[in-house]
Amino acid sequence: MKKLTIADAAEHFNVSKEAIHNRIRRGSLNSVVENGVKFIILLSEKESSEGSTLAENRYTQYIEQENVRLREKVDGLEKETTRLRDQREQMLIDERSKIEQIYKERDAQLRSVLHVVATKFLSHVNEDTVMREAMSEDENVINVEFVDTDQWVSLKSFLKLKRYDDKVKKKIKERFKFASLKKDERLTVRDEKIFLSPSAFDYSDLL
Repeated sequence: MKKLTIADAAEHFNVSKEAIHNRIRRGSLNSVVENGVKFIILLSEKESSEGSTLAENRYTQYIEQENVRLREKVDGLEKETTRLRDQREQMLIDERSKIEQIYKERDAQLRSVLHVVATKFLSHVNEDTVMREAMSEDENVINVEFVDTDQWVSLKSFLKLKRYDDKVKKKIKERFKFASLKKDERLTVRDEKIFLSPSAFDYSDLL
């Protein structure tokens, strides 16, 4: 390592003193001040090489540390992305379940309304077409049996429209059968089938 005055450094590099001052300001030359005099520090080739190697090692270490930090950050972002994706999927599943439940409840309400409407029609409406057009022609059709052109409907068709469960239907059939054997004027038997006229009679005591 050598220490040169500004003048010596200018002569060594074959440049002006101003150029040496400019290099000091840019940091391309190292300098020290001793006893009020500024000296230029010149490193030997070995020292310069060692300094360069040390700087490279520090830079390499810095890059490695940055890579570790970035990998940790990427891992954290990937975990957060996975969490948010799982959360979104669960929200979609929950919303779908809510929508399905809403439709089930509405279907149940609609069936209830249709049951009430069908019951009212059977009790009060005198038009044959109301009962003949009660259902469309699919597998759920309820075929209502009429006798001639009057208002008599079979007990079987009546119970279908009422939508009672099987146990209730069985008990009602037994009561109607017993009433028919007693020649209840509200009932008629044709071809071994019991017919009733909801528009003309009240059957609440048998239901």
